[in-house]
Amino acid sequence: MRTIFDTEDLDQIRDLARRFAQDKVAPGYLAREREGRFDMGLVREMGSLGLIAPELPEDFGGMGADYLTSGVIIEEIGKADFTFGYVPLLASLNGHILATFAQPHVAAEWLPKLTAGELMLAIALTEPKGGSDAANLSLKMERSGDHYILNGEKTSISANQIAKGVITFARSGRPEDRARGVSAVLVPLDLPGITTSKFSNMGQNSVGHGSIWFDNVKVPVDHLLGEEGRGFGQVMQGFDFSRSLIGLQALGAARASLDETWAYIGERRAFGKPLAAFQGVTHQLADFDTKVEAARMMSLNALWLKDRSLPHTAEAAMTKWWPPLLAYEVIHACLLIHGHAGYSDTLPFQQRLRDVLGLQIGDGTAHIMKNIIARERAGKEAVSA
Repeated sequence: MRTIFDTEDLDQIRDLARRFAQDKVAPGYLAREREGRFDMGLVREMGSLGLIAPELPEDFGGMGADYLTSGVIIEEIGKADFTFGYVPLLASLNGHILATFAQPHVAAEWLPKLTAGELMLAIALTEPKGGSDAANLSLKMERSGDHYILNGEKTSISANQIAKGVITFARSGRPEDRARGVSAVLVPLDLPGITTSKFSNMGQNSVGHGSIWFDNVKVPVDHLLGEEGRGFGQVMQGFDFSRSLIGLQALGAARASLDETWAYIGERRAFGKPLAAFQGVTHQLADFDTKVEAARMMSLNALWLKDRSLPHTAEAAMTKWWPPLLAYEVIHACLLIHGHAGYSDTLPFQQRLRDVLGLQIGDGTAHIMKNIIARERAGKEAVSA
């Protein structure tokens, strides 16, 4: 469905992303999830088409496109394979951080490989004792000559066993400094002293999540991102971008489920009529279709605001909490309408349901997003009183 945000350029990139997603990504979705296997060949093919972090400058392998471009790409990927949507999501988030805060020679080393699909980057914020309280970090980062020494654990890290590097938030100051004592650093994952594990999750098993342990890991000082002790406040700005993308990633899966179900009820017959003749079915789908389009407009609007350097923190938080919840409700309803076939593992509904559920947890829960919205609307001082 066309929107006020569409342009001829966006239509062209959407068509390219849709062809790649449907022809190359969608066919292997269920098999990759069952096997817990990630296909880097598909990532490289995606990179060769210019579909990874297109908003980055051309010097880094991007196209210098607007942020809406990244939104329409992840939406199409989400329709084909929700979990494969982590490729554009992580690339855009981490690429934005490196392009903005890394030393020029570090950015020049990593970003062209990222946009080409030759590697993936992870981001490590969550710790075992500090999930939503992201400023309460205990992973230690101490300077020793030309290196920082890292000790501690990160957990629930997406793509932790696929990525070649991880943007890591660590405590470089005193615990009582909270966010003011947190720094960000790019850590190559082949450094001595790093070990990883992979969780057994309900969904998203092809990209995977797990822990990363740092045991006296020496990271070059020039891999610092932003200023020492200010990394949290500086780098976290990129999360407004990724939250908007997450909304579209989830809505892509919801839209695919709706489209499949609209087609199904026109063909499936009961009591001598197509299911589409029963308002108990069609009104439920019409209700969800309306909400999906509304949530999609909200998500696109957050990116439109970012393209114009306008405030969009509250709007981005809205796209993080509502679309994943809405997508879960939509897919659940579509599964039930398909009956036992929907409940089986031969159709994608069960897999989409488990996949989208994970993003009601990861990257900030609904409660945290609503806190952010309240802070933006009422003011930090009022909310903290």
